[in-house]
Amino acid sequence: MAGYRKLGRNSNQRKALLRNQVTNLLYNGKIVTTEAKAKEIRKIAEGLIALAVKEKDNAETVTVTAKVPRKDKEGKRVKEVVDGKKVTVYDNVEKTVKKDMPSRLHARRQMLKVLYPIKEVPKAVAGRKKNTKLVDMPAKLFDEIAPKYVSRNGGYTRIIKIGQRKGDAAMMVVIELV
Repeated sequence: MAGYRKLGRNSNQRKALLRNQVTNLLYNGKIVTTEAKAKEIRKIAEGLIALAVKEKDNAETVTVTAKVPRKDKEGKRVKEVVDGKKVTVYDNVEKTVKKDMPSRLHARRQMLKVLYPIKEVPKAVAGRKKNTKLVDMPAKLFDEIAPKYVSRNGGYTRIIKIGQRKGDAAMMVVIELV
């Protein structure tokens, strides 16, 4: 018996499909798909959430000094003349940054092997590249999803049957985070 469902696709198409659906499940909280796909998605998603729960608090806060260019009212960099050349003026700013411990960094990289990058587009500027931002999915897993499931030992997803699809009578389900 095989260890996984083939879903009628070759290996690279199947991996891409599952990565896409797992990413969308973790980003949106629930998706509608077929029962066979949902059971495969559940395996991957629960593994990622378990990894996030395990490494949730494994980071330290560090104070870092950074050079930041000084800006005027319009948001342009301030320049001053030094030895006949225009040079940007920099200010030293102290920031506190969350630094991953080695095991959490490894967990983050394991998550990035599975999750696709997501671009978040505000509804006001839909269809434009301006004001889009990349969502850091491992950070969302560590900061938003993992704290909800600290007291749970597995069972982070729920599959609810919603009936058969009209075209081919495949059983459709909603898979959602509990």
